[in-house]
Amino acid sequence: MNFKTQGSKPQTYRARWLFPMVSPPIENALITFVEGTIVEIKPAGTDPVQAIDLGDVAVLPKLVNAHTHLEFSDCESPIGTPGIALADWIGEVMRARGQTDLAARQANIAKGLAESVAGGVGLIADIATTPSTYPPLEDFAVQGNPVRIVSFAEILGLSSERGDERFQSAVRHCDSLDRQGDRCQPAISPHAPYSTPIDLVRRGVELASHSADGMLVAMHLAESPEERELLANGTGRFAEVLKNAGLWRDGLFPVSATEPILEYLRILASAPRSLAVHGNDFRADEIDFLAQNPSISVVYCPRTHAFFGYDVHPVDRLLRSGVRVALGTDSRASNPDLSLWEELRFLLNRRQDLDPIRVLEMATIMGAEAIGMDQSSGVNQTFGRIEAGNSGVGSLFLVPTRAATLNGVYADFARTETSQLRFCTATDPIAGHNGAG
Repeated sequence: MNFKTQGSKPQTYRARWLFPMVSPPIENALITFVEGTIVEIKPAGTDPVQAIDLGDVAVLPKLVNAHTHLEFSDCESPIGTPGIALADWIGEVMRARGQTDLAARQANIAKGLAESVAGGVGLIADIATTPSTYPPLEDFAVQGNPVRIVSFAEILGLSSERGDERFQSAVRHCDSLDRQGDRCQPAISPHAPYSTPIDLVRRGVELASHSADGMLVAMHLAESPEERELLANGTGRFAEVLKNAGLWRDGLFPVSATEPILEYLRILASAPRSLAVHGNDFRADEIDFLAQNPSISVVYCPRTHAFFGYDVHPVDRLLRSGVRVALGTDSRASNPDLSLWEELRFLLNRRQDLDPIRVLEMATIMGAEAIGMDQSSGVNQTFGRIEAGNSGVGSLFLVPTRAATLNGVYADFARTETSQLRFCTATDPIAGHNGAG
């Protein structure tokens, strides 16, 4: 069963479960729409109500993918072998990708967008190699609500010439998106400490801070122990790979700061809002800093973390410390697909130390908060939450469950594959599925 709106006439639906994400889950919930917008959410209670039964489903808000690289969506499988060292993997990526032209990137981006939408994602934080453009996002819409993108112009380059060129290209990218409306929002991404000198990171953060609306900043950080060794000592596998590739520049490594990761976090804390992506190697003092600086959120990419074979991710300690953690897929260069739902399932099945509702929050409301889009976007759409007045039909999706308890619902979520998700539409019952039948 799918949602069907009735013009200005209220239409009420009953669902076995509803997850608003701003309040506890509701069993036997009633959802009332007027002209495609939710006007009331409440438990069914005992009073008779004329409602259309959606059946054995849980209703959730669309998911938020807080970190990906859509331009790698042509990868049929991850590059390299599981357990590969990050520095070696980057070398493999450089050899495999070569110089991808704009037309190829555009085709890959369109493919990645289609896959993301089919996986229940409504908001995407995408890292872009500039110049880069996006297809019309209306082509990737459910019930009139297109997917929305925050496009991070990537800045990198260990040489001053390369860094300046990438910086100016990023500026042009952001200026271009500023003129295209609110469906695709510009942002800045100094790539990573091993590819972006610390002064160039500062320039990127200053650019974001001085923009009219204060752009979001994202940076890969604390990704591996090898990164920490490079920054602290100027040695290790990263140093070898950079030298072998002819990219090494004397004087950049080790970083002059006595606590390099903390120094990068201090720079990110000066941005209006920032994302520390991966955080696989965060230590206790760095987690304490993050807890004291809520403008920084951490983005955890569970299956990419597993691909590299890192030690257990400190997501549990981050959450206990009050750090906001969002989920990302990273790219198909390190992940078999772009399904954020599969990241959620991975954690439900592999990290039983995490409260299942926290896993859902990381995939929805915490992702929206991290990106700064947890409130109404001005286009009849909120992200990561379901609430009266702002949530529309196209911002929801349905997961099959017959469970009578929350633990049973979470067990059903852990079993439900992406192909079994259903989306809310107004007309065609078949279109309520994600194309898998």
